Amino acid sequence: MSAGLRVALIASSRHPIAQPFAGGLEAHVWHLARALRTRGHAVTLFAAAGSDPALEAATVTEPAFTPSPLAAADPSSAPTEFLVDHHAYLSLMLRLQRTGAADFDVVHNHSLHYLPVAMASGVTVPMLTTLHTPPTPWLESAVGVAGAGGSTFTAVSAHTARSWRPLLGEIAVIGNGVDGGRWPVGPGGADLVWTGRITPEKGTHLAIEAAAMAGRRLHLAGPVSDGGYFARAVAPRLGPEVVYHGHLHQAELAELVGSSAAALVTPCWDEPYGLVVAEALACGTPVVAFARGGVPEILDPGSGVLVAPGDTGAMAAAVHRAAALPRAGARQRAETHCAQSGMVEAYLRSYRQLIGRHDVVAA
Repeated sequence: MSAGLRVALIASSRHPIAQPFAGGLEAHVWHLARALRTRGHAVTLFAAAGSDPALEAATVTEPAFTPSPLAAADPSSAPTEFLVDHHAYLSLMLRLQRTGAADFDVVHNHSLHYLPVAMASGVTVPMLTTLHTPPTPWLESAVGVAGAGGSTFTAVSAHTARSWRPLLGEIAVIGNGVDGGRWPVGPGGADLVWTGRITPEKGTHLAIEAAAMAGRRLHLAGPVSDGGYFARAVAPRLGPEVVYHGHLHQAELAELVGSSAAALVTPCWDEPYGLVVAEALACGTPVVAFARGGVPEILDPGSGVLVAPGDTGAMAAAVHRAAALPRAGARQRAETHCAQSGMVEAYLRSYRQLIGRHDVVAA
């Protein structure tokens, strides 16, 4: 099948697929949508209102849901945010069940919501779901109920695939990729950098501790996703040696990362992938990271240093060693292991395999 495909991408109903990105998942979907279109495929993105107009996204959030006064008075009602998400994905999946075969060749689900998985068997074209997260109760329930009768699954890392193995068995791994053209090699510098969502599970405060012990200035960038945590653990440490640059657009973020000696990656949970690692490597910036989740699958000895989770002393001690690594080695690792082109081609192969099997069954 060489003709362009008609691909429906399902994203978040809460966070627009637009810069500056709310997180790695939103960045991943934005880049994937653009890359598929560049290769001549027709992409329809179902995402939150306010997504990038250039992507011509159809909103997942309409029709808006407001419970009636009687329903809202129900003491057993779920939180409003849950109801809004439920209604958005229910509307979308019913739409796909009615029109899927006429409008699309394949549906690619990147949402973390349970309904696309639970209702996949009613869609008349094949669905691929990329698992960007370890099992959560709602998503695990949907996978357990739908089983093999709905979506096909891939995972963003071998670690994430293993976490789903009790329910799904062996599934393919397609790691996230970065566009080297948008993350150019930078000149480096003397300072350190930390990027990502500022939340407790990302461990921003630990990067601040490690940088202080290493005696290097630290630059922070990313959305404040937990205001209380920022006020308590980050803001009091800001000053000449810890600089917060705000929530940057991608080009600004690449410039900041590329002008740093090394990037610190401090997850306090098992990262399903670790996109900030791949982004830093593409900029030629070596990484010092806690060895958690999928992060160890990205780094090699020529591109960074892994230390024990939570060990800020070991991280500080590793900074000089990482900063001395050749920046060309970091970039080479990104090109050979984290390239967007390889990710897109892997997804296209999966699409075509699913479509081929679907056509055989339909015949």
